[in-house]
Amino acid sequence: MFVFVTVLIIVVAVLLAIVVLVQNSKGGGLAANFASQNQVMGVRKTADFLEKATWTLACVMLLLCLVATAFTPGRTDVENTAGTQLDPNAIKTTVPAQKAPAMPTAQPTATPNAN
Repeated sequence: MFVFVTVLIIVVAVLLAIVVLVQNSKGGGLAANFASQNQVMGVRKTADFLEKATWTLACVMLLLCLVATAFTPGRTDVENTAGTQLDPNAIKTTVPAQKAPAMPTAQPTATPNAN
């Protein structure tokens, strides 16, 4: 289920990027291509549609991210640990200390006398 939600998040992210890039901050963008008077959707209606699409996709992205956290693999006992503080004395796991491996020591070697 987590993989399915993740794929949905990626699809929504791509769609959101496309919708945002189509818009123009000055009121142009895709709406500027529809300059004729004989169109069904006006320039303002196209801008309204793109704005509503942006907000809708952003809300869907937020909801999918929240759903993804519920299906995150590897989570155990979420209901009991959410909002509670752990007692530091409750869990005392110690790892035994390991000695470092012994390094060979250099033995002084006899140097031949050059005399």
